[in-house]
Amino acid sequence: MTAPSTSLPTSDEAQSAEHQKELGTLHQSAVGIRAQRKHFFSPLDPALAEAVHKDAEHVRYTPEEERKVQRKIDNTVLPLIIVSYIFNQFDRTNIGNAHVIEAFNENYGITTNSKWTLALGIFYVGYCLLEMPANSKAAYAIKVQRKLIYLSTTAIHRGQQIVRLKYLWPGQPRSHSCSFFLSLTFWGLSSLSFVYAKGYAALLVLRVLMGIGEAGYYAGMIYYLSFWYKRGELALRISLVMTGTLPGAIGGLLAFGLVRAHTSHLTGWQFLFLIEAIPTIIMGIVILLFLPSFPFSASFLSPRERAIAQARLNRDHKPQSHGGMTGWQGFKAIIADPNSWLFMVIYASFNVGVATVSYFLPTLIKGLGFSSINAQGLTVAPYVVGWFMVFLQAWHSDRTKDRGYHIMFSATLSLIGYIILATSVEKSIGAAYFALFLVVGGNYSLFPLVMSWAANTFSPTSKRGVGTAFIVSISNCVSIASPQVYFDPEDSFRKGHAISAGCLALCILTAFAARTRLSMMNARNQRILQERSHGHETSKEEEEKSSTEPKQAEVDDGGEIWDNDPRYVFMT
Repeated sequence: MTAPSTSLPTSDEAQSAEHQKELGTLHQSAVGIRAQRKHFFSPLDPALAEAVHKDAEHVRYTPEEERKVQRKIDNTVLPLIIVSYIFNQFDRTNIGNAHVIEAFNENYGITTNSKWTLALGIFYVGYCLLEMPANSKAAYAIKVQRKLIYLSTTAIHRGQQIVRLKYLWPGQPRSHSCSFFLSLTFWGLSSLSFVYAKGYAALLVLRVLMGIGEAGYYAGMIYYLSFWYKRGELALRISLVMTGTLPGAIGGLLAFGLVRAHTSHLTGWQFLFLIEAIPTIIMGIVILLFLPSFPFSASFLSPRERAIAQARLNRDHKPQSHGGMTGWQGFKAIIADPNSWLFMVIYASFNVGVATVSYFLPTLIKGLGFSSINAQGLTVAPYVVGWFMVFLQAWHSDRTKDRGYHIMFSATLSLIGYIILATSVEKSIGAAYFALFLVVGGNYSLFPLVMSWAANTFSPTSKRGVGTAFIVSISNCVSIASPQVYFDPEDSFRKGHAISAGCLALCILTAFAARTRLSMMNARNQRILQERSHGHETSKEEEEKSSTEPKQAEVDDGGEIWDNDPRYVFMT
């Protein structure tokens, strides 16, 4: 009786497997290159996710191949987000263009400046209250001790391995696209309702509903982009995707043309809301159908390209450790982290200006002596120049890997603009109009710089997601009162300009403090690593500095590094 023979891999098979490892396709070929899903709304395939992450550990690629993958992501992901954000800004700010038209004010009973500023500020009530719960990561964070790690927003981020997951929430199949679809549809319908609504009470209700619809959208989009781009690429992408300057320019042109339209049923301001709301609803459906969730499930990438897309993120800030905070720990870590409060102050202080100029720009230009229709057209130039400044600031910030000094520079430009407006608005039309270029360019260039800086500062994933939502949510509480700073129309809003200038001065000081603190933390971390490399004990004082956050497990490289680990390098 002969013993059964065992089949051992031949030399050729071993070489073939090793070749597939280097190509980044070995594990994907074993499970199939496409995600296996029962239906459109079923959860993403965890087997394929695990395979892509395993392939990402061994794949070898050239810089040219990485650039090719990056271009594919840029050409597929960015256009969808850019268009959706343009529609977001149309629906949010077209009320500012409509306000300079008397028929709109009569329809909604806007008889005083205080009524106008209240209608603007009340938008942020629903926005502020629901920003964190609406953000998919923050909603997970505040579900105390519920051990639900849902694959589609939590598990697969920068090397966190799927084999470590013990719980999977099957109710979150396409969380990014679904949440963005609901957001766009809700605020699109709210904006569409402006066409036939009437009365001041209706105006307030619709503004609250729009705030509810937009809650979670901004922080969620920034968080979504962090799944596709490295830390040094994020500011430029945010500047391309999420800046109000491009929508402001296009919206000004649309308003300049649409307010002239008139039929027996609709007037110019009604066309403004109608034409800008319907594409938003259509875009929500497009996002649901075509926005890819993660690199591992991206159908527009080949198996090798998926591995490269994941590997470039995993290698962005090695070494890393397995596991991660729970969502509740991430929330507590954000509250206890001084950096989160510094970023909140930076965002809130410049957002005072953004929350007003986006609505008041047509009014300010009209106040310089121009007609309502011409005021719409004259909003275009400041927004166009502002877009170039946003792009150049973000590009240079990514190139130099600096955030703090760029934020201080943009805030200083905007501060100068507000000083000119506060002192010369009644003396020189040219000087006042020039100041608006500085204000628009300076204010809007701060958005991508501040939010990418925050996203680069917080780790692990749960803390990063909660952190971006926390900053936007708490800062927008200030935005409820922001429009109230423009309480002096009889004085050409000079006091409002002065208050905005003071807030920007606070922004500059806080950005300097944040940069200094992060630089000191980098120096401290470097000193700790040097002491460890020489076998010295770390001082008790330095160990206690990170004691407010959960301790990171000391395991092998491959997972996600935490920001309280001395190996973590903060961008300054």
